[in-house]
Amino acid sequence: MNRGIKKRGALIALTVITSLVLILPSTSLYPMLPSWWGNVLPSRALTLGLDLQGGIHLVLEVQGEKAVESLLERTVSALQETMETKKAPLTSVKRAGQEILVAFESKDKEAVKKALDETYASFQVKEKDGGGLALSLSTEYIKEIISSSTTRTLETIRNRVDQFGVREPLIQQQGKNQILVQLPGVSDPERAIALIGKTALLEFKLLDEDNPVARELPARVGLGETETVIANFRGKIPETDEILFEKNVDTETGEEGKIPYLVKKQAALTGEMLQDAVVSIGDFNEPFVSITFDSAGAERFEKVTGENIRKRLAIVLDNTVYSAPVIQDKISGGRGQISGTYTLQEAKDLAIVLRAGALPAPVNIIQNVTVGPSLGRDSVQASMQAGLLGFALVVAFMVLYYRWSGAIVDVAVVLNVLLLVGALAALDATLTVPGIAGIILTIGISVDSNILIFERIREELWAGKPVRLAIDTGYDKAFSSIFDSHITTLITSFALLLFGSGPIKGFAVT
Repeated sequence: MNRGIKKRGALIALTVITSLVLILPSTSLYPMLPSWWGNVLPSRALTLGLDLQGGIHLVLEVQGEKAVESLLERTVSALQETMETKKAPLTSVKRAGQEILVAFESKDKEAVKKALDETYASFQVKEKDGGGLALSLSTEYIKEIISSSTTRTLETIRNRVDQFGVREPLIQQQGKNQILVQLPGVSDPERAIALIGKTALLEFKLLDEDNPVARELPARVGLGETETVIANFRGKIPETDEILFEKNVDTETGEEGKIPYLVKKQAALTGEMLQDAVVSIGDFNEPFVSITFDSAGAERFEKVTGENIRKRLAIVLDNTVYSAPVIQDKISGGRGQISGTYTLQEAKDLAIVLRAGALPAPVNIIQNVTVGPSLGRDSVQASMQAGLLGFALVVAFMVLYYRWSGAIVDVAVVLNVLLLVGALAALDATLTVPGIAGIILTIGISVDSNILIFERIREELWAGKPVRLAIDTGYDKAFSSIFDSHITTLITSFALLLFGSGPIKGFAVT
């Protein structure tokens, strides 16, 4: 019997020591430990949730309809070239609402219809009065695009957040078209929101400088005058063109403004063919983003630059011109650069969103809650005070009511909490305010189990049994009730962990 007790004691001691080792990195004692500790033993601190260390809580709404419009725009851009490859040339391609209208020579009608059926099987094709064909997406396919856009947007946001370097982010879908994003410990919410919400649609568009409207545009306008410029030239701009603006800062006065450009709506090249984007530093210590295309993009970029020497090519991100350099020569190798008036941090963020890819659909931020670290500290202090007060009351009750037996229970409760926190650190789980509430509830449950045992022992003592026999019998009789209650608690906690979200999960973990 003594041998069994020694084994149990050794196992308990080993478990307690392991828990202490796991908890130490989360305490103020960790910096005092020797340098070799982190190389040999666990060095990762307990992760605190959004409510304890601050951060941002966002709910994004995905505009799935825009994904359909984007698909139609890309199809318009690619259709002309695709049909030429199929030896079914078109005389014109344009988008009208949810349809794409194509025109062609009458002799090419059969070749065009055949090529469309082979290449654009997802589109419904019908003849238009007066000649030509109209391409439209089926209702089922539109629903599929809208539905998948939320999933694809979620994955793109997750890739961006991973590169942003946030530890323990929570990114999950809510409902049909909403995404929940929680970023604990983020100290610059505005930067994070800009990084997550930016569509990052990269396009290369040729300027239409031969059009008289291009020469009529003002050289520079104020920040609030862009809509006025577009309204003034709305009737003069061809259907195939649009006015886009480049941010500009006056070097003498420091005043911000915008430079208007008349550009072709149809993109010569898009960021879908982008392979990599990294930040580089120029000769004058200015940051820019070096971009590399894949093989198909490199071939396309070489063709575009070769056919448009001495013309200007606008580099457009989310309908904003970053630069519009003159093409001096054909560019081979699939490399280019995006330069502009931005800081090194802005250049890094731009590279992140370009590497992660454009969002398949724009997003609206419908909920934005920033939790400051001071509020997190207040939550920690309040939670700790509540926990210590509850623990003190339990300790006092057990000692007053059960005397030495109660003191033994109090030691067991302390070890229980120690093991629980050690398990959280080992599993790299996140501790939240509801999680602390779960720990407090666990103290109550463990004390309740001991009370059941003690009351059973009392009953046996009152029945006249010896102390040793009363203890054994009391434990045996209480065990089934305790076991059943703990199993039902585990099942409930597992269900909350599996189906709950946010605070519910934090509670269920502990």
